[in-house]
Amino acid sequence: MDALILSRIQFAANISFHILFPTITIALGWFLLYFRIRHIQTRDPAWEEAYYFWTKVFALSFALGVVSGVVMSFQFGTNWPGFMEKTGDISGPLLGYEVITAFFLEASFLGIMLFGRGRVSERVHLVATFLVAFGTTLSAFWILSLNSWMQTPAGFEIVDGKFIPVDWFAVVFNPSFPYRLAHKLLASTLTASFLIAGLCAWQLIKGSALPGTHKALRTAVIAASVAMPLQFFAGDLHGLNTLEHQPAKIAALEGLWQTEKGAPLTLFGIPDEEARTTHYAVKLPKMASLILAHDMDAELQGLNEFPNAHPPVAPIFWAFRVMVGVGTLMLVVAWGTAWLMWRKRREAAADETSLPRPTLYVLAAMTFSGWLATLAGWYVTEIGRQPFVVYGHLRTADVATSLPSPLIATTLAAYLIVYGLLLITYVGVLKYMAEHPVKHAPEAPHGAELGKAGV
Repeated sequence: MDALILSRIQFAANISFHILFPTITIALGWFLLYFRIRHIQTRDPAWEEAYYFWTKVFALSFALGVVSGVVMSFQFGTNWPGFMEKTGDISGPLLGYEVITAFFLEASFLGIMLFGRGRVSERVHLVATFLVAFGTTLSAFWILSLNSWMQTPAGFEIVDGKFIPVDWFAVVFNPSFPYRLAHKLLASTLTASFLIAGLCAWQLIKGSALPGTHKALRTAVIAASVAMPLQFFAGDLHGLNTLEHQPAKIAALEGLWQTEKGAPLTLFGIPDEEARTTHYAVKLPKMASLILAHDMDAELQGLNEFPNAHPPVAPIFWAFRVMVGVGTLMLVVAWGTAWLMWRKRREAAADETSLPRPTLYVLAAMTFSGWLATLAGWYVTEIGRQPFVVYGHLRTADVATSLPSPLIATTLAAYLIVYGLLLITYVGVLKYMAEHPVKHAPEAPHGAELGKAGV
């Protein structure tokens, strides 16, 4: 493999690992805020128990996200020096805003959130939790603004080969940004919801559940039941925006080889880019035009319109179907579980979260389903941007490193080994925490040693 392909694989490996953890913490911070508010309102110790169990998960996820994010940022200089050279006047400030306004905010108040119990007032502790949650969302705002600008660039001019900002409002709020931000925040909500529901279900299976387990489980199921339909709606709006600004991506993910009116929807098949056809295709007549353009007779551009400027078809064709398939399964599981809880509540059951054992196993199996859907969606977005790094203006091949391929391959192998071990360890630690939860002390510690808050 040449340096370009190896650099792309290496960056993909880094971003794939990194994105797993912000996808959890963005929404988990708001779950923690909700748990904290409910405890203040009800004085039910179960809510505080849920809060402190999940702050530990948040801290672990946050740490891995920060470390992997730092490593990933180095690659702009090592593997993609041309990107920063040409777009640095735009990408540099946006990345800097994320650090200054979001990361510092999270880092400043994370310690108070984790170790402030009994050392600061309840109001200060609540505000710290809010600021950490807000910081994670603000971080997503800036990162997605840059990513969206790369997809739908606006507010710039090119001078001597460099991208110069002329309208920062247009740069930040570029055409795809609102849709991408909404889609990502809902994806984070679903990822965190199924992580919470899955680990809580595992605790119920293993008999290690605490009172806070039931509170967290019910909250997560309700959140997922509401967020999943909203995600489908946001996805539809995002699709319309993509059709307008990146029609080549839409043609590739639908396996649409020729421009046609009333285009059929290909449910499944095997795309063959060399033969420019989809083998064994299962199609629904006119449904692609209906879904993508909301008009059964609408004309959709095919890949024939972009002979030298369309992404590889098979990866995003399948990634899109994985994303939609997992999302549909999440909807079925969330609504099915919510219905069981509602039925038990109507029957005046002592505990509406005493779900049937098969349902608990399904929830446990879905613990990391949000990761799968997020990665699939991210691949659709990023691979679908190819062969451009700044869509329509700057090709990926033009900004790649000139480092020798063996050197990139060596570091790639090292990344894969380290990330694989970290991922296994992370999942193992979550499993141990779920099976051996520390019972929360009802009284706040006074003068306790640092690090003992919430014990």
